Amino acid sequence: MVPPHSAGALAVVVFAKPSAARQQSAVATQNQRAFLPIAHGSTLFFEWPWLCGQNGHQPVSPRCARRWGEVRMSEVMKISAPEYPQFLAALKVTIRERQYQALRAVNHELLALYLEIGEAIYRKQEELGWGKAVVETLAHDLQTEFPGRNGFSAQNLWLMRQFYREYLDLPKLQPLVREISWAKNLVILARCKDPLQREFYLRATARFGWTKAVLQHQIDNQSFEKYLLNQTNFDQTLPESIKAQAVLAVKDHYSFDFLELAEEHSERQLEESLIRNLRRFLTELGGAFAFIGNQHKLKVGGQEYFIDLLLFHRRLRCLVAIELKVGDFQPEHKGKMEFYLEALETQEKLPGENPPIGIIICREKNKTIVEYALRNTTRPLGVATYSIVPSLPEDFQADLPSPQAIARLLEDWKKADME
Repeated sequence: MVPPHSAGALAVVVFAKPSAARQQSAVATQNQRAFLPIAHGSTLFFEWPWLCGQNGHQPVSPRCARRWGEVRMSEVMKISAPEYPQFLAALKVTIRERQYQALRAVNHELLALYLEIGEAIYRKQEELGWGKAVVETLAHDLQTEFPGRNGFSAQNLWLMRQFYREYLDLPKLQPLVREISWAKNLVILARCKDPLQREFYLRATARFGWTKAVLQHQIDNQSFEKYLLNQTNFDQTLPESIKAQAVLAVKDHYSFDFLELAEEHSERQLEESLIRNLRRFLTELGGAFAFIGNQHKLKVGGQEYFIDLLLFHRRLRCLVAIELKVGDFQPEHKGKMEFYLEALETQEKLPGENPPIGIIICREKNKTIVEYALRNTTRPLGVATYSIVPSLPEDFQADLPSPQAIARLLEDWKKADME
């Protein structure tokens, strides 16, 4: 088959006598008359066709070659039609989706197996009083039967038993553990003891596609607590369809510990450093954010205004304006952000997109002042703090919602995932 060319490109056909090596290749082809195409740029070089048989080979006449060239050329033009790139792109998407579904299915079954093994070990120890020695023996026998499988080491078998025991009384979490890898499950199992905390990291890892390293970083930075403490007015200002998801898209505190900044720094230095570390900045934001630009220009009434950072949230399908403040939050910051959101809504929001969201990230904030400032705001915005070292206010535990409120928040997240 002739390799496809870009749609609309002019294809030129040149017939040339083949080299001796390619003649021998043609002879080796069993009883067929065929062109040997060579692609170079937008030109297709067709070597003279050779008639192969038991008594050697001889070239086909030029008139026959021209006729064959017309036939093959029609095939080339069909492949080069405008529909081909879309057809190829659609197939690529389908292949990748199927590959991903296959990987998920394999992981799902592997986690189901580990839970089953853990249950079997636990049951036998409870029923027959087996001790630690049986796990060592079991590991040896399984590795002998299934060589090359590191998953059946004694340490891993003990982890399977613990894994089963930890989630035995948490049926709500049992389906979630199968959505992420065994290695990530072990991180959550070891470092998160509260069921609600575990649910948060299980859902977040599956939703945002966190790697093991990113998951560990998120736990180190106490992302669970940061999400629960966020201050936004999304419940009053956003459509019901994206409200719950938007609340979970904004943290209360961001750790920019990856920035090489002095304790005292300017807003411009903070912005430039975030741009230089864009990948890690987007990871800290929590996933699904795409970068559009910094110092994004808006023109209103003949005057120019500039948004520090402009992003797009793929899940929420909305623009996200970020303003950076190296000092405390002030009520007037809200008015400036509302002005930016109004301009984005009027000038840049595309059909089908949701209303733009604003996030003011400042060094410190007084929660009461923020609450008052957001009370009568009509534009969706949130106020967060940042640090350049991984830390949270010492009294943050006292500010956390009740377990019932946390459970409701995670239930909203579950509903958002199902939509």
